[in-house]
Amino acid sequence: MTIYLDHAASTPLRAEVLEQMLPYLTSEGANPSSPHAPGRRARKAMDESHERVAATIGGQPRELVFTSGGTEAINLALKGAAWAGKARGHRIITTAVEHKAVLETCLMLEKFGFEVTLLPVDRYGQVDPDELTAAMTDKVILVSLQLANNEVGTIQALGPMIDRVRAQSDALIHLDAVQGAAYLPLDVTLLDADLVSIAAHKVEGPKGVGALWIRRSKAILPQLHGGSQERYRRAGTENVAGAVGMAAAFELAALERAEVMPALAQRRDRLAAALLALDGVELTGHATERLPGLLSLIVHEVPGDDLVIALDLDDIACSTGSACTTGSFEPSHVLTAMGYPPVEARCSLRLSLGRQTSDTEIDSAAERIASTVGRLRTGLAHMQRSARPMQVPT
Repeated sequence: MTIYLDHAASTPLRAEVLEQMLPYLTSEGANPSSPHAPGRRARKAMDESHERVAATIGGQPRELVFTSGGTEAINLALKGAAWAGKARGHRIITTAVEHKAVLETCLMLEKFGFEVTLLPVDRYGQVDPDELTAAMTDKVILVSLQLANNEVGTIQALGPMIDRVRAQSDALIHLDAVQGAAYLPLDVTLLDADLVSIAAHKVEGPKGVGALWIRRSKAILPQLHGGSQERYRRAGTENVAGAVGMAAAFELAALERAEVMPALAQRRDRLAAALLALDGVELTGHATERLPGLLSLIVHEVPGDDLVIALDLDDIACSTGSACTTGSFEPSHVLTAMGYPPVEARCSLRLSLGRQTSDTEIDSAAERIASTVGRLRTGLAHMQRSARPMQVPT
């Protein structure tokens, strides 16, 4: 049976979540905008889902906009805030290690006259607040930061950075919490953010549904136009089953976090200890300020793509980094921003655990990975020897 160690890419749908979704996938399939009784029941389910998700992140139901996932939530936040603030300024600040959903959206906005500053990070993937202070001007209208990195698991020290922004500017602050919300308690009020993006499939919820929290006093421009759904902020017939599933998944995650996360961190450390004992294996990301279920490594002299394919054949599902960039020939932009040379960044391996990952799976995975790394290194060394030019005797 496959050992699934790619929960950072997506998690299996939890049975209890599916159970709550099923009526809205079958008998209760009405449009929540319809005035009849089935429509009103669907509307009630949507309203309750707003309340349930908002309660888990410390917000108000009317501040929550359901989207098709984390990428759309991020696009709505960045584009909506940028266009709404265009009259006040044109500068956007983010970091060099953001998810591609942030970086590609910023790249698109640059084509329309916005200026984007990418803050550098240290060897562990963290931003120096002084870099943010230096980048702030009166033309900055938006600052976008990660709660935690999706590739190496580093948790950003957001408090000092948010304080710097508030002290210098009235710019909107967006937090990408898509990966972090799966593992960390999230309270949008305590974080003092204006916009927060989250997604269901990172917390054993359904794919294809996410949400953007928008502080009630803040206005952004919608990016989908049509009907009046989601308080005119996101047009289109609502995904009722998805919203219900997201609500159920976030409630369960919040309820169980205090018990699940320490156990997850313990298993992550167990796997890390076994693999870091191998020659030429290096931990990437912050040693302690990291997500409890995510282990990021560089396996020197072994290309990450080759390793992931070989492990797949040995029934271990993992990745080299973000699933959104897997298959790219470019090295991880996160690792290169952290100072790793491209040749090392191409040797990355990301192992991410979930609630149901067992000690037995951890031990078995460690053995298989060690064996596969040894086999690949032997094969690569043999290929290099075979490729040496023949010495012609004189």
